[in-house]
Amino acid sequence: MHLVVPFAAPLSDAGRQALRDVELPHLAELLSARRRERRDDGDAWSLTPPHERALARAWGWAAAEGALPFAAHTAAQAGIEPGDLAWGLLTPVHLHLGTEQVSLLDPQALQLDEATSRTLFDAVAPLFTSEGFVLRWVAPLVWLTAHESLRALPTASLDRVIGRHVDRWLPDAPAARLLRRLQNEVQMLLYTHPVNAERESQGRLSVNSVWLSGCGPYQPARPAPALVVDERLRAAALAEDWPAWQAAWRALDAGPLAAALDATRRGEPVTLTLCGERSAVTFDAAARRPWARWFVRRADAAALLETL
Repeated sequence: MHLVVPFAAPLSDAGRQALRDVELPHLAELLSARRRERRDDGDAWSLTPPHERALARAWGWAAAEGALPFAAHTAAQAGIEPGDLAWGLLTPVHLHLGTEQVSLLDPQALQLDEATSRTLFDAVAPLFTSEGFVLRWVAPLVWLTAHESLRALPTASLDRVIGRHVDRWLPDAPAARLLRRLQNEVQMLLYTHPVNAERESQGRLSVNSVWLSGCGPYQPARPAPALVVDERLRAAALAEDWPAWQAAWRALDAGPLAAALDATRRGEPVTLTLCGERSAVTFDAAARRPWARWFVRRADAAALLETL
C-alpha cells in the first residue's frame, strides 16, 4: 500500500489551529513507526502542488515545474491516442470579480451536467480549432486541447488557483500570448451565451472562462498498482471550511490510516505520503508491537504536519 494524502496541512492560522485541535491517533502511531523518511520541500507559490509532484514521482515522470503532462495522461486514459502532440487540460470555470481581485471558484461548484458542458464546449471549440488546436470533450469538467504551443508551457495547477487571485498564476511565457487572447475571446463568447443567461436566472454560477493546466507531451506512467490518492480533504481545505476538514481528517484516520496500521501489524509494507501546500513527506511504516501504541504522543502528528 502507498497512500498519498493531499491537503494534509494548511498554511492559514485558522487551518493550523484546526490541525492542532483534531485527534488523529492512527496517524500518530504510524508516524511513530516511520523509517526511510524522504522530504520534498518547496513553497506555496510553486505551479505544481506537492501532491501532484508525488504522483509524478510514483509514475516516473520527468518534467519541469508546472509541466507535468496530466492532460496527455487523461487523453490516454479516455481512449484518445495522444501521439506526439502536446496536450493541455481546459477546465470550464467561474471567475469571480471581487472589489480588488478576480478569483477562481472550485469548478465542482458549477455542477455542470453533460448536456450543458457539451453545449458550451461546442460553442468554444471553433475559437481554438481556427488557430490549429485539436479539441476533445471527455467529461463535463474535462476538456482537452492539443497544440505545439503547449509543448513546453508551464501552467499552474487548478489546486493552486482555486480561491486565489488569478493574475498571479496566469502563464507569462511568450508561447502563452495566443492562449491569453483565446481566453479573452472565450470569456466574451460565454458572457452572452444563452446557457449562462439561463443559469444566472436560476441563481446558478455562470461558466465564464476556462483554465489551462497539465500541459505537455505524453509520458508513459510507470505501473503503481498499490498507489491510492485519497482526496477527501481537498474540498474542505480549498473552501477553508475547517470543521469539515477536521471531520474529513477523522474519517481518513479511522478508515484508510487504521487499515494501513493494521497492515503494518501483519508485517505488510506500507508507504504514506503526506502533502501540504508547500512540501510533502514520504515514509515507510515499520511493524510495531501492540504495547508500543501506549507510548505515542498525539502532538507528534501535528508537529510533523505543520512542517508541510
